Amino acid sequence: MAAPHQFVEIEIKLAVDDSTAVPDLRQLPGVCALASTSHQQLSAIYYDTADLRLTREKITLRRRTGGSDDGWHMKIPAGQGRTELRCPLGDPHTVPQELVDAVRAIVRHHPLQPIAQVNNHRVETILADADGRPVAEFCDDHVSARSLLPGGSSTSWREWELELTEQVAGTDAGASLLRQAERYLLASGARPSASPSKLTSALGDSLGKAPLPPHLREAHLPADSPLRLLLASVRELRDAIVHGDRAVRADEPDSVHQQRVAIRKLRSILRTFDGLVEGDAFSNIEKELKHVAGVLGVARDAEVVHARWLQLLDTDDSDCIDEAAATHLREDMQRAYTLAHRDAVELCNSDAYLELLDAIDELIANPPRVREGIEGSAKIDEILARHVRKAYKKLKKRHAKVDDRYHDTSLPRTKREAYVHDVRKAAKRLRYAAAATGDPKFKRLVKACKRLQSMLGDFEDCATSREELLVLADMARRRDEDVFAYGMCFQRELRDGEKALRGYFGAVREVKKAAQKVL
Repeated sequence: MAAPHQFVEIEIKLAVDDSTAVPDLRQLPGVCALASTSHQQLSAIYYDTADLRLTREKITLRRRTGGSDDGWHMKIPAGQGRTELRCPLGDPHTVPQELVDAVRAIVRHHPLQPIAQVNNHRVETILADADGRPVAEFCDDHVSARSLLPGGSSTSWREWELELTEQVAGTDAGASLLRQAERYLLASGARPSASPSKLTSALGDSLGKAPLPPHLREAHLPADSPLRLLLASVRELRDAIVHGDRAVRADEPDSVHQQRVAIRKLRSILRTFDGLVEGDAFSNIEKELKHVAGVLGVARDAEVVHARWLQLLDTDDSDCIDEAAATHLREDMQRAYTLAHRDAVELCNSDAYLELLDAIDELIANPPRVREGIEGSAKIDEILARHVRKAYKKLKKRHAKVDDRYHDTSLPRTKREAYVHDVRKAAKRLRYAAAATGDPKFKRLVKACKRLQSMLGDFEDCATSREELLVLADMARRRDEDVFAYGMCFQRELRDGEKALRGYFGAVREVKKAAQKVL
């Protein structure tokens, strides 16, 4: 399955009356000539779920004929512009799987159906610089559209669009051109558009008549329910996970890490508040999230190790690692990450994962009942504080093992390092439990736990890297390759890991001091 063509679309869109003349576009900064002008008849069918999941996320999916870029187009918000994905026309009734996969976490198994038709007589002018290179496209659009939703109607309007070319988009010159073009066009008779897209204009009032997806429905809760703030946090993290899904699939930098952070925070909230509600909805979702985090963790470890090895090789000044050995190291780790990322994407396409997202949405729409006898903020605060005390007790217990056994060389190094890893997990749990209370008095404790967690994360990265080095060195040995370079990298990671632990006991003392003031 070929990846769709992708680029970032940066444009301005303005409303304009039928009688308004197009001004001289050569007056715009950086524009010296009108390279070409063409007339196009465009016809597009827009697709979405019955509850308009894509439209509500400001994502558009259409199949358009006519013009130079006919085909399937999906536009997704991205910073100051939109990322556009394109696929060939293909079957007029079947959305390309590549585009469905990009928004799978949003649409899940809900069918995509026609929701609007937009026809457009477009006059397109290519604007060029002094060297004749295209810098922007100006479109004078005369649009007629109809909503295909229940209660939909027909409408028509005129608008101007100015879109930067791929070569100019994202540059300072491009940003300046857009700013000055908007001022110039407004002064020439245009006005700000009341609608962000042609689709929204086409849907009109029928947009408000479509059913809401579960996560946007308002739960029926008493005004003083302790679940109100909780559900607001769950909804925020739910959105982070759903939006992060596409970044993971697209293999964007740091996307796996950010997805794991959102999952970890949601798991912590569900664990902390589980005692407040009836039933096992919280615990069931938390268990499934743990499984997802585990699969993503393999990809994250491979990503971290790959980055560490690149740094090790780039900074090596021993002259003992030749280019062939360095190439093998890079290729081995890249292969490991590619396989781990493939497994992560496979998980994101699984029924179990999509059912988990449905369960989170259902939790937001229909939360469980608060347990009998749990009333008032004082009672809730005590339950949350109990979770903090329990997490702190676990941290102290795990630290005691490190204090007692880490320097005991009669124990295997992997066993001693596992004790350190357990402290990191305990610090993470304590941090999130304290943060979940929302009480400012825990601010110092949260900060101290974060510092300890970060320090031990560096140590853990070194340990993970060494484990992977041993595995790949064994594979290289079986291929009759020289493994000296693997050994050198192993030794450097061992040294860097010990260096990362130097401030460990001081960091633990800070956590203890912060905890003793509030617990």
